[in-house]
Amino acid sequence: MGLLSLAIWMPIAFGVVLLAFGRDSQAGAVRWLALVGAIASFLITLPLISGFQLGTSEMQFVEKFSWFERFNVHYHLGVDGISLWLVPLTAFINVVVVIAGWEVITRKVNQYMAAFLILSGLMIGVFSALDGILFYVFFEATLIPMYLIIGIWGGPNKIYAAFKFFLYTLLGSLLMLIALIYLYVTSGGSFDILTWHKLPLSAGVQTLLFFAFFAAFAVKVPMWPVHTWLPDVHVEAPTGGSAVLAAIMLKLGAYGFLRFSMPIAPDAAREWGMLIIVLSLVAVIYVGLVAMVQQDMKKLVAYSSVAHMGFVTLGFFIFNPLGVSGAIVQMIAHGFVSAAMFLCIGVLYDRVHSREIASYGGVVNTMPKFAAFALLFAMANAGLPGTAGFVGEWMVILGAVNFNFWIGLLAASALIFGAAYTLWMFKRVYLGPVSNEDVKDLVDINAREFLMLSLLAVAVLYMGIYPKPFTDVMDASVLDLLKHVAASKLP
Repeated sequence: MGLLSLAIWMPIAFGVVLLAFGRDSQAGAVRWLALVGAIASFLITLPLISGFQLGTSEMQFVEKFSWFERFNVHYHLGVDGISLWLVPLTAFINVVVVIAGWEVITRKVNQYMAAFLILSGLMIGVFSALDGILFYVFFEATLIPMYLIIGIWGGPNKIYAAFKFFLYTLLGSLLMLIALIYLYVTSGGSFDILTWHKLPLSAGVQTLLFFAFFAAFAVKVPMWPVHTWLPDVHVEAPTGGSAVLAAIMLKLGAYGFLRFSMPIAPDAAREWGMLIIVLSLVAVIYVGLVAMVQQDMKKLVAYSSVAHMGFVTLGFFIFNPLGVSGAIVQMIAHGFVSAAMFLCIGVLYDRVHSREIASYGGVVNTMPKFAAFALLFAMANAGLPGTAGFVGEWMVILGAVNFNFWIGLLAASALIFGAAYTLWMFKRVYLGPVSNEDVKDLVDINAREFLMLSLLAVAVLYMGIYPKPFTDVMDASVLDLLKHVAASKLP
């Protein structure tokens, strides 16, 4: 079994084993087994980084076996510079989430931990799949554990939120399935994604395929105006669910644009690129303004995620190396920062049981260690230089200025909005005198919470100070993708 298969199936296997522990009286063993599974799954991904060959756009760590021979469906895996970092990111966030739920989750602990381990494996499968049907199976299968996480451990309106999440994402994916079947027939009976990249398709067909993929991936990102499910889901989801949803699941849609929309329908991508840029700028600016008026911390960070993911789609469709590389860096950085922001909210919610900004004030007086972490993550969310949040956004803005000055200027304005809503929230929650008895009685973070936040702090600072390992990996693949998009595929 290859490294990618191990990265996919090891967490899933641990998750299945955890389901055998049916009683909450066994919760202690469940937590330790889940942590061992999450750490082992993360360690498996590290040789992918150390063994990755720079300077080539070829798929690496490739595995290919016949799956459904009659329909020429293969179990085909591989990663390139675009997808490599998303695999260890997924496994890393899973470790943090297991630690985050250690004391908070007290009922159905085995099912909770199993759901996250299985979800981690499925998401790695999405980033690794090179067969269209295999991609679709993994892409859709991720809905099941997340649906259960929201529906079982969520807030008062968890059933509504879980249903909305499932329905929105499933409907978009049906159009993608039709597109995959069309490509299978057109290619002479192949589900190989790399083969589809070479197909000569007419302008009309490319446009239809582009919007079929757009329906699936735009909802997942989510792009404006199909973003309305995200705030509702974040508010109701447990802390770990919000962290994984923002850090990884949103990236499944962004990754789909790079693997399907742009290389399979390059002419349509260029023709409709300005539409995507406009929608992205609306997300960056308008949704940033919407975030400013939120009174619920989770809703504020949820809208912040929509705005930050707007940078990602903007970077893709300005079609230059700085923009695309910056967008991929932003995907990884947002994974660290958004997970940290939601976990910080979770730390406060576990103590006060409120997400309302008005319920806090002066937290720094009673939780100084925690406030220091929260300040770092707030600054990263605002795009402070030296943090992960700055690198990708800065690259995308530079790429946008090269593409069109006014587009670059509008994109850069998001840094002001991001700083405004993030620092406004930090000021109201953490600074000033202690505002009520709940805050007065708060106890600073314990060793488990310190470990959880320290892992994310190291990642945020390392990526912000030394982003070279991240950008070096993707350079060749990004250049190859842009060369491919620039070459017309019209017959």
